[in-house]
Amino acid sequence: MPQNSPTSLAPAAPDVVVIGEALVDVVTSAGGTVEHPGGSPMNVAYGLARLGVATALLTSLGDDPRGAAIESHLLSAGVELLPGSKSAGRTASATATLAADGSASYEFDITWKLAPVAPAFLPKVLHTGSIATFLSPGAAAVKALLEQSHRECMVTYDPNIRPALLGSHAEARTIFEELVPLTDVVKLSDEDAAWLYPDLGLEEAAARILGLGAGLAVVTCGSEGSLLATPATTLHIPSVKSVVADTIGAGDSYMAALIYGLLARKTEGLGPDTLENLGRTASKAAAITVRRPGANPPTVAELTAELLEDGPQAGMLAGEKDAPAAVVA
Repeated sequence: MPQNSPTSLAPAAPDVVVIGEALVDVVTSAGGTVEHPGGSPMNVAYGLARLGVATALLTSLGDDPRGAAIESHLLSAGVELLPGSKSAGRTASATATLAADGSASYEFDITWKLAPVAPAFLPKVLHTGSIATFLSPGAAAVKALLEQSHRECMVTYDPNIRPALLGSHAEARTIFEELVPLTDVVKLSDEDAAWLYPDLGLEEAAARILGLGAGLAVVTCGSEGSLLATPATTLHIPSVKSVVADTIGAGDSYMAALIYGLLARKTEGLGPDTLENLGRTASKAAAITVRRPGANPPTVAELTAELLEDGPQAGMLAGEKDAPAAVVA
């Protein structure tokens, strides 16, 4: 793809545009090796589409069988692959080695480039994160898109820290803190928070992110639940107990359900009740995902059914049989 002319994002506006890497997860465990489409932004786009949200992805895929497999995976859920997302070359990969408890460690083979883009529209939500926001040369194009768009639509961000692909700690934190003022919602794991801010507790890290300009900071803590903080409110949401197959994609399912909830909420604010519903819905989505291998997020029917089992106040989707319509209303 030529790198010297703007590319229009799409002829029509989906509700959410996700910008970031798509790659193949090569998962190695005691049982052997299998491949799954992966990459945090790609997983978020796929998870949103599974929840009935009109979603498009701007990424970088190679012209090879792995790229074709990722494209087919996205299309199976209804994700639109935006112009500029395919080019000659090799599709990125991440080798994930699973430990006995289902947790994963990663090694990456990735080159991140993104054609300059001139948005032809503004979606309701623009989401980005992970390697795409740190790795040159594509990170500069991502930042430029956020600078163009953040005043006109909601921007969500998950840094999904991968230390092996970053420069120094100081450089990475500078990149992160320059992006936060261009966002509305920042979600990160407790491991991300500890890496970025080793001298701060989780609530202190969330407060720093809010101080940089985000309106909502979310920290996921695995089996310890999650923390949701605004300038006015801080809530701790318990995790949902599950038998874990592996943890691949759990944070991305949480992110997708969080965006879904933000779109589906009945009020514009982020009061305590709204925060609790957002957190419980996102936690339930993550719990469903860890029960099955790979990044396999719930459908809206699966998520709604489990929320209804917990009672009508258990989450954003409970009782909302026509939830996709609520998203686009």
